[in-house]
Amino acid sequence: MRISKFLLGMLSFLLLTLVGCTSTSSPDWASNFIVLDEYIYIVSDEYTEDVGDVLGQVTHYSDQEATYTGNFSNKYEEGTKYYEIEGVSSQVAIAVEENDKYRIAKQDGKYGEK
Repeated sequence: MRISKFLLGMLSFLLLTLVGCTSTSSPDWASNFIVLDEYIYIVSDEYTEDVGDVLGQVTHYSDQEATYTGNFSNKYEEGTKYYEIEGVSSQVAIAVEENDKYRIAKQDGKYGEK
C-alpha cells in the first residue's frame, strides 16, 4: 500500500512537472517562424526585392516544439540568412532568403514574453 501511494505521488509529481515545463512564451509552432536577436518573426506569404545588409542567419533548425536559444527556425535550415528590408525597421519586418527570393517575416514580439 505504501509503495502504491509512493508511486502514485511520484507519477503525479512527474505529470505536474511536465505540464509546468510547457512554456506559453514559445512561438506558435502552427506558424512558420524565425527568431533573430530574441525577437520572433512570423513568415508571411509576401516577398520583397528591397533587401539590404545581412542581419544574421539560422543557427538552429527544429520542427520539434521546445525552447531554443540563438537564431532559430522551425522552417529554415541552419545557415539561412536574414536581411534587412530597405526602408523598413527590423522591429517591423525582415527578409529571409528562400530559393533565391526574399520572403518577408513580420515581427511578433520578444521571444519569451508571450
